[in-house]
Amino acid sequence: MKNKIIVQRYIWVLVVLVLAVSGCTKGLNEYNPSGSATADLLWSTPQGFITNVNGAYSYVPYLYGNDENQLFLSEPGTDLWYNYNKTSYDVDLTQYQNFTSASNPVKGVWTTLYKGINQCNAGIGRIGGAGFTSITDRNQREAELRFLRAFYYWHVVESWGNVILDTLETQSPNLTPKRSPVTDFYKLIISDLQFAATWLPVTYGGTWEYGRATQGAALGLLARAYLSRAYYSTGTEANSYYQLAKNTADQVINNAAAYQVSLYSNYADLWNPASRDNDSVALRNKEALFVATFSTNTAIDINGNGNRTNLWFLTNYSGYSGNAIPGLTISIKYGNDQKNRRFMPTWALLNFYNDTMDARYAASFQEVWLCNKAYTWTAADATTFGKNAGIVGTQLKVGDTAMWITKKRVANKAALKYVVFDRDTTYNISNNAINYGDRYVVLTKHMDPITKTGTTTYPGYLNLIVMRLAEMYLIAAEADLQLTNKAEAATYINVLRTRAAKKTPVDYTAAMQVSANDITLDFILDERAREMCGEYQRWFDLKRTGMLGSRIQRYNPDITNFNSNYSIRPVPLAELQAITNAADFGPTPGYN
Repeated sequence: MKNKIIVQRYIWVLVVLVLAVSGCTKGLNEYNPSGSATADLLWSTPQGFITNVNGAYSYVPYLYGNDENQLFLSEPGTDLWYNYNKTSYDVDLTQYQNFTSASNPVKGVWTTLYKGINQCNAGIGRIGGAGFTSITDRNQREAELRFLRAFYYWHVVESWGNVILDTLETQSPNLTPKRSPVTDFYKLIISDLQFAATWLPVTYGGTWEYGRATQGAALGLLARAYLSRAYYSTGTEANSYYQLAKNTADQVINNAAAYQVSLYSNYADLWNPASRDNDSVALRNKEALFVATFSTNTAIDINGNGNRTNLWFLTNYSGYSGNAIPGLTISIKYGNDQKNRRFMPTWALLNFYNDTMDARYAASFQEVWLCNKAYTWTAADATTFGKNAGIVGTQLKVGDTAMWITKKRVANKAALKYVVFDRDTTYNISNNAINYGDRYVVLTKHMDPITKTGTTTYPGYLNLIVMRLAEMYLIAAEADLQLTNKAEAATYINVLRTRAAKKTPVDYTAAMQVSANDITLDFILDERAREMCGEYQRWFDLKRTGMLGSRIQRYNPDITNFNSNYSIRPVPLAELQAITNAADFGPTPGYN
């Protein structure tokens, strides 16, 4: 498929020799008994040390793309998504029903993050004995570990708040953990990222080892961290962090060429599967600052599941759950819709786009499915799909429209020769709640018609973009808003809206521009939805800004169980049961 240089090539060495021997872990932080002779040997030479650094990356693709739990902690339970067909799958995270400390997805991500953190702590603590003769090489490898520790800890603190903060390698269970203030988490995160930004290279010896952290990635994550940190302060201190977030985002924007990133002129090109597949320097995704990488060679991949995000936003088109759409059969192009659908968009998400002017809607969502098998309308199907009797006998040829799912109202659905699910079919006209949730507009950002090996297979192997340049403009704009620089915030937003504007047959660039008067926190959150929906960020955006509850109430009427306690995830019950000071450590307020 591709000749890519990825960190996963070395993962199984680490997994077999170190991680696999960890067995069951107890206590509030996961540990690897890396004091074993084999592990000590791996840490004691530059080559072995680099193998362990590569292993520290292995949790990134596991969280982003390989396992669904991080996505459940990142996108649903917000204003943008709901369970497809109102199913009860993981309703604790998607609908806040029966949300307790026993929630399994919370436990899985917790464990993964702390394993990654401990791998980083081990390397940072052992680098002095690794035998590096070049200070540059040594500091680069330490910078990679510090970047990853900050990356994992950002997810920890934003999800669970003031839990356990370790900077030392754990070689035995910690049964008496202590909570650390959120500000201490950010002191470490920021310090790690400052070190990483100083010592990480722009590229790796002229060859892009895709998936490794670079200076641009470190600064991008640092800008995100400064912005998040600002919301834990008020007054002058908050403003200092907002200014740092803006300045750091500017550093990435202004030096984008040096970091070998740029905005695509056409938003759709960003999500072209080919731009997420070939990882040569010339053909890699040029907007990505940091990616989770996958390979069709599963022997060098994290596991055989690959990237499964291609499954989770699909609609029912092949008839797996009944009522097959006339003229459609399951295909690699349209994805495996048979068992792993998870999310459908809220009416609000679709309505945030003015798709007459904004090309991001068509580039992010699918409304039309073309006939991929010849079909002649029958009387039974005409009745099932509400067609006029006169359609019986009408033929559909391959390439004709077979299904149209739209956010618009369609007045003549019964007369059209293809199946139509319109705004009033899917959403309740009175309150925009979900009326019918088996067919809906599909997010296509993660579709994979390139590396999927069969119509009903689960894994794909396209890379997943974890952080990209456009986010820097949104960070700068949000920081400017909080600093009362609304006009400057509008300037950043307009860069993205200029890119997003449809240019033909009518050029809407001027109409897409906004002014200082348009800039509010709600507008920026709307713009983040238009630009970044489905990219593992939404819950964190709403949580950071304190808008999680109010946005759910306004835009996701099917969620009725949210309360303010749910802006922090519960510490997993299994962890609390394993420690000896559970009463002192305390559960997360608002959960049982």
